[in-house]
Amino acid sequence: MMLIKIRIVPNSSKNDIIIEDEFVKVKITAQPIENKANKALIEYLSKTFKVPKTSIEIVKGETSKDKTLLFNVSEEKEAEIKSRLTK
Repeated sequence: MMLIKIRIVPNSSKNDIIIEDEFVKVKITAQPIENKANKALIEYLSKTFKVPKTSIEIVKGETSKDKTLLFNVSEEKEAEIKSRLTK
């Protein structure tokens, strides 16, 4: 299990992950209405890191741009995700 703080940028031109000093910025093409951006965020991260959507959960910031995500994954997957999300 691992917690990651991200800042979501909805309504972007493309889905993308940008590593910044204080947080990870995730651009999502979906609009922030009716939970669409949250669903798109989980879908995008699940495809990017090849983990099931059910293993990613928004534990804080459901309606905020700043979110805390819980990844319920193996230690190997955890290390792989961490290495891709750090500079």
